[in-house]
Amino acid sequence: MKKKLILASLLFVIISAFAVTAAYADPIPNIGIQIGDTGDKPSTSSLSIILLITVISVAPACLVLMTSFTRIVIVLSFVRSALGTNQTPPNQVLVGLALFLTLFIMTPTFTNINQVAIQPYIKGDISQSAALEKASVPMKKFMFSHTREKDLLLFMKYTKMEKPKSYEDIPLTVMIPSFAISELKTAFQMGFMIFIPFLIIDIVVSSTLMAMGMMMLPPVMISLPFKILLFVLVDGWYLVVKSLLLSFNPG
Repeated sequence: MKKKLILASLLFVIISAFAVTAAYADPIPNIGIQIGDTGDKPSTSSLSIILLITVISVAPACLVLMTSFTRIVIVLSFVRSALGTNQTPPNQVLVGLALFLTLFIMTPTFTNINQVAIQPYIKGDISQSAALEKASVPMKKFMFSHTREKDLLLFMKYTKMEKPKSYEDIPLTVMIPSFAISELKTAFQMGFMIFIPFLIIDIVVSSTLMAMGMMMLPPVMISLPFKILLFVLVDGWYLVVKSLLLSFNPG
């Protein structure tokens, strides 16, 4: 009964406050917002806005499938799974680290795109279509250098396209999925190699517990501190990040 009385009192105070504010406040003016050109062709501006919103919505997919982000985030996830630490490090940390490593690795490519496409387009030296075509060349070069020939031929044969003279002639509709499945395979290969030492620790701990007759004690509880200790002693994060960097730049 007391709770209902308190809630009713609070509700009355809130309603009274709004009533007083509405009585003494000035009326809210009408605000009109207009986006785009007010010339004779408003449909063109509207279409440009729609295209811009579409590009922004597709940008995350481009980041994931056209850069080194896919391989990095999968390998980091394998590290966490191999350690068996559940949500440590949390997803925000892994994705953030993968994002900044992606920016570090892709800096030469992005710099090239800025020089040959973005800056000339801003200055008005080239058109939008020419800028997009020039920007795709550095991205194709990066993806082609990390795409397996087998994966590339899979999509080329499916589309029945002729053999291109160079990577510049390969359309993005073929290059992007080829690069994506190549990155997935490489990431799983690296993840398998990461799992091996931690799997050995799990096997040793499980065998020891069984030999001691401690059947009810979870092996994960005992092996987890040893896996963390091993990972810290060998400076695991340094080795993982170093391997990722070298996988994109063997030189």
